[in-house]
Amino acid sequence: MSPADNPPQTVTACVLIIGNEILSGRTQDANLAFLAKGLNEAGIRLREARVIPDDADVIISTVNEVRRAFDYVFTTGGIGPTHDDITSASIAEAFAVPLIVHPEAKRLLETHYPPGGLNEARLRMAQVPDGAVLLPNPISRAPGFRIDNVFVLPGVPQIMQAIFSELKHKLQGGAALLSRSVSCSLAEGTIAKELGELQTRFADLEIGSYPYFRRSDFGVTLVIRGTERERIGAAVEELKAIIRALGGDPQEGLAED
Repeated sequence: MSPADNPPQTVTACVLIIGNEILSGRTQDANLAFLAKGLNEAGIRLREARVIPDDADVIISTVNEVRRAFDYVFTTGGIGPTHDDITSASIAEAFAVPLIVHPEAKRLLETHYPPGGLNEARLRMAQVPDGAVLLPNPISRAPGFRIDNVFVLPGVPQIMQAIFSELKHKLQGGAALLSRSVSCSLAEGTIAKELGELQTRFADLEIGSYPYFRRSDFGVTLVIRGTERERIGAAVEELKAIIRALGGDPQEGLAED
């Protein structure tokens, strides 16, 4: 039986980036690439990412859709102290549970701020859906939280990254995604037919084509991804032979996935 007949378990994830500031272009998202790389390292395939507004109805409907479609859901943004931070309340409504002030979250915030500093606005950061599990925040103490398969993280990149780094080793992933890349100075149109045939022969792998244009050079980088090292190696050797037959010079490099 070949690897294609008995594929390793695939664990999937979706990322929801929540924030009007992202959609307006005022703020550039810095979280998606970090999460994609970290999830892959944990053996989890990021299958989808969406940017949605600070709108309760949109958050509720989207969370309820994707939490049923993917093994993991990660949200970023909307759990701060201001009026437009509505993610926590929206997640509670999506799960049809009350929004509560978590005693441990409140205690953590009390230790972070000076006496009297935990005002009503800051106390909003201790509100989580009833039944949620806190995700430790080693930087500013205000925790993220998990409810079922939904992980709710802040939008501030340094804090989001710190929380995710703390929880990543606890995630249950499948087989890690491996990759190898081959570059050549052929145009995509020259290699497209043979590349499609290669993909058909190696249907269990993902083969991506990425053209590049430099001042005195152009060509394409071809990336082969999968979970079986030997299977990827076989596809790479066939790819190199295709490139040579078309008059190209295949150069293998390192692909980061």
